[in-house]
Amino acid sequence: MDSASNVLLASSPSTAAAVGMGSGGVRRNPTLICTPIMADSVDKMAILMAEAKSVGADLVEIRLDSLKDFNPNSDIKTLILHSPLPTLFTYRPMWEGGQYNGDEKPRLDALRLAMELGADYIDVELKVAHEFNELLRGNKPGKCKLIVSSHNYENTPSVEELGNLVARIQAAGADIVKIATTALDITDVARIFQITVHSQVPIIGLVMGERGLISRILCAKFGGYLTFGTLESGVVSAPGQPTIKDLLDLYNFRQIGPDTKVFGIIGKPVGHSKSPVLFNEAFKSVGINGVYVHLLVDDIARFLQTYSSTDFAGFSCTIPHKEDAAKCCDEVHPVAKSIGAVNCIIRRQNDGKLFGYNTDYVGAISAIEEGLRASQNVSNTAGSPLAGKLFVVIGAGGAGKALAYGAKEKGARVVIANRTYERAKVLADIIGGDAITLADLENFHPEDGMILANTTSIGMQPKVDETPVSKNALRSYSLVFDAVYTPKITRLLREAEESGAKIVTGLEMFIGQAYEQFERFTELPAPKELFQKIMSKY
Repeated sequence: MDSASNVLLASSPSTAAAVGMGSGGVRRNPTLICTPIMADSVDKMAILMAEAKSVGADLVEIRLDSLKDFNPNSDIKTLILHSPLPTLFTYRPMWEGGQYNGDEKPRLDALRLAMELGADYIDVELKVAHEFNELLRGNKPGKCKLIVSSHNYENTPSVEELGNLVARIQAAGADIVKIATTALDITDVARIFQITVHSQVPIIGLVMGERGLISRILCAKFGGYLTFGTLESGVVSAPGQPTIKDLLDLYNFRQIGPDTKVFGIIGKPVGHSKSPVLFNEAFKSVGINGVYVHLLVDDIARFLQTYSSTDFAGFSCTIPHKEDAAKCCDEVHPVAKSIGAVNCIIRRQNDGKLFGYNTDYVGAISAIEEGLRASQNVSNTAGSPLAGKLFVVIGAGGAGKALAYGAKEKGARVVIANRTYERAKVLADIIGGDAITLADLENFHPEDGMILANTTSIGMQPKVDETPVSKNALRSYSLVFDAVYTPKITRLLREAEESGAKIVTGLEMFIGQAYEQFERFTELPAPKELFQKIMSKY
């Protein structure tokens, strides 16, 4: 398939985008935020609808299939009367992923009734759209818009198949087309973007699952009619829905427009990353028209080939993609080349070429140096406090390579400890150091006052009770650093502190490496105080 995103600016949402204010300035898109309302009673629904209005939703989707004792006539009247926002009524059957398990006629009758009683939108599944139209006999209230929907819980079809599906939905009398598919890979979403941007009719195109999250955010860029934002996290009407709070406050959804540049963190896992919090807040504060998203990527080469337009302007890379990232770039900075790992990719705007950098080693090494200086009361001037120190790096992946390189450059003697000795040896030979296995580390104390740096994901959420090395072995170290920053104080750091070592958290490395990334993304100086302030909440 040709790169879907190369064509993604062929059409853009209407100028209605310029009206209305979001949090933080002019609204750049007309895409609506719809909050699904699921509750077992009308009273509870009324409370949730009021809440949806208070947090900034544009409309509510009333899921009739979640009601326990449903009396269509009185309940629909009450719901329409009490809704502070425009209403979309959905009565989803089990065969399309909903909860209704009964005859079709009463279900379709209830939707027709909602239409007559003043609903703003009705959602009817493509499979029964013909029957529903027959039921209406042409008596469709002008005010009510008919959404005809298709849900695919298996995969995301080809662009051609999606195009045919849109045509079938249009032919079924839809005012608004709704397609929800499932992402098996993040590149699946590009096909939905392509369909959305070329659609001649209002379209809701969403991709379910964590790999489809960007469809729910970037639909504002590519002209989607609406997206769903939930009231609380985890309480969703379809897999992968973000909260309305995240849409508005984390991703600055109202400020995303056709010309907004897309940045993101490429990783697996990636949901834990605080990078979107940091960069979106910083972009907003300095007026950069960009959005920064989580990108759950399985194959980085395929991802970069698919999203190849200059709209996708820059990426941070985390575990396990840092080494593969270096192979995907057109040019790699000499330091990143020496390390063999890239954690920052910039797409040059004039020709789309990819440039790879490594900002990890600066972030981590300066945080460790500051920690040492603070514990030894040494001023900044007297060379690196790492010079001559024995520096043990746990892990031989991208971050391990960066720290080993940085420590060596500062004059430290480096030892690589890794689960597999072979991998440790390869890295040790490259940088001129020694190699041991992780098991050997337990009894490794040639001298006191050593430095330990964990660059693996051992101890990261959710496995917070894990640690790469026993507490007993930590007594020989004067400083212990952990690249993991979720949680901020890992078991390793807690036990190191109890053993008398100075500790440096991954949060400090995270902020340090983000400074340089921000400057490469924006060509502006990093707002360092703001970064510190944002991350102090964690």
